[in-house]
Amino acid sequence: MVKPLPRLKLQGFNNLTKALSFNIYDVCYAVTEDQRQRYIEYIDEVYNAERLTQILTDVAEIIGANILNVARQDYDPQGASVTILISEEPVIDKKQAGKEVLSGAMREHQEAGDASVVAHLDKSHITVHTYPETHPQNGIATFRADIDVATCGVISPLKALNYLIESFESDIVVMDYRVRGFTRDVKGKKHYIDHRINSIQDFLAKHIRNKYEMFDVNVYQENIFHTKMHVKDFDLDTYLFEEKAKNLSFKDRQRIEMQLRREIEELFHGRNLD
Repeated sequence: MVKPLPRLKLQGFNNLTKALSFNIYDVCYAVTEDQRQRYIEYIDEVYNAERLTQILTDVAEIIGANILNVARQDYDPQGASVTILISEEPVIDKKQAGKEVLSGAMREHQEAGDASVVAHLDKSHITVHTYPETHPQNGIATFRADIDVATCGVISPLKALNYLIESFESDIVVMDYRVRGFTRDVKGKKHYIDHRINSIQDFLAKHIRNKYEMFDVNVYQENIFHTKMHVKDFDLDTYLFEEKAKNLSFKDRQRIEMQLRREIEELFHGRNLD
């Protein structure tokens, strides 16, 4: 187990900015045009303003912030927007907040027409945007959620990482974490990071790490960490919307599986495979 860095005696407020950004993708196959439309309606209902507001409310509680105000709006025919104002005063003891972020992690080593969520902390913010879409020809449908959690001070967005991944239907997750700025100790020395981290994977729960294949690209000297992951197991039934694999011909199952695997690979690598 990696031990946390000793607590610093600071000259003033800890003004390091810790920013966690990630894209979460859910991929499915809808056989007919009607099914593809119902998939969009399903996503719009499951991740409506009320649900997204609850997710952000939970995130605020997990990282130790108080919610001051909530404004939300669902749109017709689809999409939602939510804004949450949050104070940085923690719900939990401020001195324990940073310790719990590390100890907990080490223990478990749109806009238009789409749903949008923005949450503001004092000098910090949380945003969620959702993007449901379908392929115009081949039946593939995807749902993407872009999430950003940036905090300033001792509270850390990494504490909410596992909860956010589990709050969405996550076939593929692409994550970036960066610590920016500096904080100064009582002797005047600048510190550019206040916690140990080798990889975002260190902060993922064991059952999540076991579920996904993961790949890292980290720039340690710049305090930039990048992890992308996709589910290990492929079960066609879990990707079919309103359909069962047993009802499809062998040829159709092969074709659909090939299309889904290609979509997953392209989203995972961030480029088209020609």
